[in-house]
Amino acid sequence: MRQYSRRKFLNYMAASLATPYMLTACRSEDGSGKKGEFFDTRQFSHPFKSDSGRVFSLSVASGDPTTTGVVLWTRIDPDAYRPQETLYFQVAGDKSFRAESLIAQGQIAAAEISRLNDYTVHIDLDGLLAPDRRYFYRFIYTDTVSHVGRCKTVPADDVMLAKLKLAVLNCQDYTNGYYAALSRLAGDESIDFVVHLGDYIYETVGDPRFQDLPFEDRRITLPSAGIFALGLDDYRHLYQRVRSDPFMQQAMENHTWIITTDDHETADDCYWDYERDTLGAPGHPFTLDAEYGNAPSNLTRLKLDAQQAWAEYIPARVHFDHAASHPHHALSIYRKIKFGALADLFMTDTRTYRTAHPCGEEEQFQRYLAHCDLQQSQQSLYGEKQRDWVFNGVTDSRAQWKVLGNQTFMGRLGVYLNEKKKLIFTADAWDGYESERVAFMEQLAVGKVENLVVLTGDLHSAIASHLRPKYNNHDLFNGDDVLGVEFMSPAISSANMANMVLKENSSERAEAIFQALSNGFIRANNPHIEYFSSMFHGYATIEFTPDYCDWRAYSMDKNINREDVDVIQQAGFRKYADQKTLVKL
Repeated sequence: MRQYSRRKFLNYMAASLATPYMLTACRSEDGSGKKGEFFDTRQFSHPFKSDSGRVFSLSVASGDPTTTGVVLWTRIDPDAYRPQETLYFQVAGDKSFRAESLIAQGQIAAAEISRLNDYTVHIDLDGLLAPDRRYFYRFIYTDTVSHVGRCKTVPADDVMLAKLKLAVLNCQDYTNGYYAALSRLAGDESIDFVVHLGDYIYETVGDPRFQDLPFEDRRITLPSAGIFALGLDDYRHLYQRVRSDPFMQQAMENHTWIITTDDHETADDCYWDYERDTLGAPGHPFTLDAEYGNAPSNLTRLKLDAQQAWAEYIPARVHFDHAASHPHHALSIYRKIKFGALADLFMTDTRTYRTAHPCGEEEQFQRYLAHCDLQQSQQSLYGEKQRDWVFNGVTDSRAQWKVLGNQTFMGRLGVYLNEKKKLIFTADAWDGYESERVAFMEQLAVGKVENLVVLTGDLHSAIASHLRPKYNNHDLFNGDDVLGVEFMSPAISSANMANMVLKENSSERAEAIFQALSNGFIRANNPHIEYFSSMFHGYATIEFTPDYCDWRAYSMDKNINREDVDVIQQAGFRKYADQKTLVKL
């Protein structure tokens, strides 16, 4: 046998000890040797069975890239599951999977696949691949081969990339529209990675406030038979439906994803009720219905079940502790992805540790259209530990671009006469946690942080905005105090303001009037916002170079379930590295 590199051998040994799979072969980075023998595909029925949908009904995915690996994911369909069957995987330099192109292969013991994890599989390849490269991977089970997935690693820490292009997604209510946008994303070869900012699933399947269920073929019946997820089986079912969508599968097969959560992975406008030490879910039956009695035990279990389902179905480098009885100990999902010296991406979690809403938990005039003391020092979106991680991480970052994966709008959004007289649109966003926002802005100013870019979802709108330490009227047109920029991506399919307002009249003229009025009203009252639209669905891209970053928002018709849906650029802005303010593209 030829020699293999010492580093590759150490990585191989570490992976064998630290992962739930056995690595049976691994080629050195330069292709000069290998550890073990790559298995001969002739040991299987040949050729492989090609009905991958029968075995791998939710296909494959990859996530959380490092310089030397990614997390691979798949699920064995329960009807195809065999208790004693081994699952195999292969990683190759091209789609052929010929012996000379194979990089690594291994097997997952039958005991690692069970009802405990809903037959899902996560494989962490960290330490086995080369930096800044694309690879192909596949799984083999009962002589059946999966679809081929494509994944990518990030560059070494000291490498200054010429460019990095991210697709930015959020809010994909399965019941409210089709995922044709994801088909276009799947075929976009210019995309390096996909960032998803939350609301990957919706915990409701017919909430009359925002789910009209216009598409018969997108209706979902939960195992519990209600319209709210009540436990683990319901959450799992929701992920299964989302992941069953062919366009979703294509997008996850072709790109490596970086995903965090927002509220609907658990419950609408959720938070942590520190007074009772349980989940706060103001609109959920466990809170409101007399039969459940607002019992803390039910709400804590709901959060744990939501965390477990997310950890099972998302290709992320996280660990869910089944033995933990408290959600803060069961799963931690905030993490940093480093793209060489060009950008540091801080993916945050603003739902697990956040405090209650400052004005109360009623929907009207407390969570929305709120008016109360918004500068309460105890209010936090991050919680103490994560806040220190974010604040210090961004301040200490030496990357050219500091990028925050954020859920709710960080800037001001409301009607303000001055700092004392204001009516905020939603206290569920950063406006309701003003003390922490001010503290963050102050740390950015003191640390002289440059080139902060906040990527945001949640509001089902496209927004380009400046971040400021305060939003007093007298300094709104002064660009010297800009501390960063914020870009909100439109929703993939979730109902936006236009859907709700124009429900009875969706003519072209009515839409044009609504767009003009809403954009004019928002910008007049919030001049730091350069662009606002809640008229379309789609996603955004952001491309970083050492000199500038370009953000573009695209619209696609969520009513069309075809891969040839039109893609229209609706907005574009550039932020130069040596300038504070945005330039329209």
